[in-house]
Amino acid sequence: MDPESNSFLYELLNTPSPTGFEARGQRVWANRCRSFADSVESDAYGNAWATVRGADPDGPRVMIEAHADEIGFIVKYVASDGFLRVDRIGGSDWANARGRRLTVFGDSGEVLGIIGNTAIHIRDRKDGEKAPEVHELFVDVGASSAEEVAEMGIRVGHPAVYADGAVPFGRNRVVGRALDNRIGGFIISEVARRLAGEDPRPAATCIALNAVQEEIGGHGATMAAYHIKPDLCLVLDVTHATDSPDIKHPQHGKVVLGGGPSITHGTANHPVMVQRLIEVAADLGIPLQHEASSRYTGTDTDSIYSVRGGIPCSLVSLPLRYMHSIVEMADFDDVARVIDLMTAFVRSVQSGERFAVEI
Repeated sequence: MDPESNSFLYELLNTPSPTGFEARGQRVWANRCRSFADSVESDAYGNAWATVRGADPDGPRVMIEAHADEIGFIVKYVASDGFLRVDRIGGSDWANARGRRLTVFGDSGEVLGIIGNTAIHIRDRKDGEKAPEVHELFVDVGASSAEEVAEMGIRVGHPAVYADGAVPFGRNRVVGRALDNRIGGFIISEVARRLAGEDPRPAATCIALNAVQEEIGGHGATMAAYHIKPDLCLVLDVTHATDSPDIKHPQHGKVVLGGGPSITHGTANHPVMVQRLIEVAADLGIPLQHEASSRYTGTDTDSIYSVRGGIPCSLVSLPLRYMHSIVEMADFDDVARVIDLMTAFVRSVQSGERFAVEI
C-alpha cells in the first residue's frame, strides 16, 4: 500500500462514526474521494458517493457500496450522582463492556468516560456470574453530580464509542474498533481511485457509495440507491472469519482470515453477477471463499436489491475476526484481493450488457 493510502486508511478507521452521527467520518471519506473522482455528492442524512465517469456516456452505472457507520452507545440517563446510563447503538456487545474506556461526544467536545467495573473482590458471585445487561452498565466521566455532567456539555442523546483505535498487527494485519465497515469505505475508495486513473477508462460509470445507518437496518443504502438509480450494485461488507478456536463450522460455515474474498450465494444475490465474480476471480487467480444465504444477508444488499424495479446486487465480503469488538482483525492480503476483484468486476461490465435472469 502506498503511504498516502495507508495514511488515509488509519485516519478513516480512527475517525468515530456511530450510527446517526456519521458526519465526521463521511467528511474524511469525501475529502479523499475529491482528489480523484469526477464528482462527490451527499444527501439529507449524510450518505456520500463519488462518481467516476466511464468511457461510454450512455454505459451502465455500477454502484459499489459499503457502510460508514459503526456500533456504539448513547447516553440514556444522567443520575444525580454523576454516573451515566447508556443504551446500545446498533449491535454493540455489552458482554465485554465493563472496564472499557469510552469517548463521549458532547456539546463541548470529546469527554473521556469509563464503563465502571466493580472489583472482583467485592462483586456478589455466590450464585455464579453473568455479564451485566446493557441497562446495568454505568459510565463514570469523573463527575460527582448531574450538574457537573451538564457543565461538561453532556446530556441525554449524546453518542459514545470505545476509545480504542486501529493499529498494525502481526506480519500483515490490522486490529481495531470499527473495521466493520470503515475498512470497506477505504476499499471502495481505492477501487474508484484505480478506475479514475485508467486510460482509457472502463465503459461503465462507477459510483462508490458510503452509506449511513447500516447497523440499524440499512436505511441509508435504501435512500441512496433510490436516488442514484444504478443499473447494478456490488455491495461490500465484512463477514465472520470462523477460523479461531471453538467455532462450529457446520453451524456457522468456514471462512478463513487471509483466505481471500468471500462471495455469498442465495437470497438477494443475483446469480448472473455471482457467476461473473467467479469468472473474474478465476481470470486473475484470486482465491474465493463461498457462503450461503438462506433468508437474508444481514447487509445493505438486502436494502438495495428491491429498490424501484429491482437492482441486480451481489455481496462481496472481507473476512474479519472478532466482529463487533475493539479487536476486530483483518488481513491486508484479503484487502488487496477484494480491491482487485471489485476493480476487475467493474472493468468487465460492457456497454449494452444486461444482468437479468433469463426466463
